[in-house]
Amino acid sequence: MAKIIKKTVTVLIADDQTLFREGIKDLLEDENGISVVGEASNGPEAVAMAKKIKPDVILMDIKLPQLDGIAATRIIRKECPQTNVLILSSYEDEAHVTEAIQAGANGYLSKMLPASELVHALKTFTSDGVMIPQPIMGKLIQGLRQMGQPGYENAPDALTATEIKVMSLLGKGNSNKEIAAALGCSVKTVKNHLNSIFQKLAVNNRTEAVVKAIEKGLISHEGQ
Repeated sequence: MAKIIKKTVTVLIADDQTLFREGIKDLLEDENGISVVGEASNGPEAVAMAKKIKPDVILMDIKLPQLDGIAATRIIRKECPQTNVLILSSYEDEAHVTEAIQAGANGYLSKMLPASELVHALKTFTSDGVMIPQPIMGKLIQGLRQMGQPGYENAPDALTATEIKVMSLLGKGNSNKEIAAALGCSVKTVKNHLNSIFQKLAVNNRTEAVVKAIEKGLISHEGQ
């Protein structure tokens, strides 16, 4: 019987703070299934290393010297589409999250995230997912639920209760298979829900769906 070999996730860390960068490297190198293949201390270096090494994932800080993390992400996602970029930042406001996702980032994680959750995110993340902070995602889902309230349910872009659940799971970075398992349906059904969401929001993919929902003002700013 053939032995199943799990793919090691290769990671490039881009952060200008040496102690933080080395701390993340030490943390990840102790984990099976994750290999740190490079470190960058500024934007241009991150771009150059991404092109040369072609890592699976880049943990990218926003405030990088010479070329900020958003600009670096935009270049990398265009020139190295197979490389996923997860922003790792101390900023968790909607403006930074939206700008990062619009630049092509596959996810946005807080530097305050427990180490175990960062490791889990790297091991379970798939390129067709979009990870954004749960406080922001919570506000997004609250806004999406307003689309099902009286007076809105007949609107052409109103999302169903199931579609709202799909969006919630999407924001956690789940794959189609994981969403299907959570909803107790087939992957084909999930794809149908996603296609419906994309059509209603006039977008082409998951990332655009999250960005469009934010741009449409579906995030509630109350309680900030």
